[in-house]
Amino acid sequence: MESGIADLLTGVSVSLTYIDVSNTEPFMNAPARFDSENGKTAPTPADLSITIRDERFNRSSEPARWWAGDAFGTAWHNALSATFPRGEAFFIEAVKAHRDGVDPKLAEEIRAFVRQEINHTREHVAFNRLAEAHGYDIKTIDKRVEQMLALTRDRPVIVNLAATMALEHYTAMMAAEFLGNPQHFANADPEVRRMWEWHATEEIEHKGVAFDTWNHATRNWSKWRRWKLRSLMMLIVSFNFFRNRWADSMELLAQDGITGWKAKWGMFSYLAWKPGVVRRIFPAWLAYFRPGFHPWGHDDRALIAKYEGEFADALLPA
Repeated sequence: MESGIADLLTGVSVSLTYIDVSNTEPFMNAPARFDSENGKTAPTPADLSITIRDERFNRSSEPARWWAGDAFGTAWHNALSATFPRGEAFFIEAVKAHRDGVDPKLAEEIRAFVRQEINHTREHVAFNRLAEAHGYDIKTIDKRVEQMLALTRDRPVIVNLAATMALEHYTAMMAAEFLGNPQHFANADPEVRRMWEWHATEEIEHKGVAFDTWNHATRNWSKWRRWKLRSLMMLIVSFNFFRNRWADSMELLAQDGITGWKAKWGMFSYLAWKPGVVRRIFPAWLAYFRPGFHPWGHDDRALIAKYEGEFADALLPA
């Protein structure tokens, strides 16, 4: 879900020539919460509670090599998972860099966000070991993410937050689709499916944290400047996300002996037709470019409630 992460930032330096990000020091005046460019109170639900579900998966199970039921779903999700350990650490640092002066509610949400993302990292490390045990070369993807993350160190921290915000929208879109459409994991190994559902539940729950942190960090910017940077970043993130995840999936399929047009058509069909996650999230992706957009403009907590009972024994206070 979420998160090609740092490699998604390729090309940012050139694009930012057209946007002034020089004045990026945190603002230390009175805390405030604003939604996007409109200056209204943020629509993050006042009663939202971000819960840490300290679950562990895939420690003793032995899923099949094609745990998703086919090679294409397995390759796509293995490629995503390979980016998560380093990528979610990037998310955490990008949000923490702008937490000074936030209001108490957002401060609590950031702390819970960090704990959830740490748990996600731990579980995807475990899951990636399963893929490696089946002979997949996951470390190549991880190494590429590490190299791309190194390119972000000299960039303005607000750019990293803008990238994180866009990527968190991707994880939230896919999470809602995974939970709302059982077709995605209909033939998956039960234990692996539970891990993805658990991850998706928490991605929906904290989907507004990076966005609200951005609203805080840029609250003295003009509406146009804020909209322009977040929209440009989403375009950059989207281009690099699909370019790199496609390449990673092709590499993993090649390790299964599936190459050429068979691999390309199979992956395209999986993403665009059945179950068609890319096709189905397109309206939510397009909504990101609307002035005044906020992730909680669509309240999909019903999807969280749908799965909450499964994790009741692992719930911890945020």
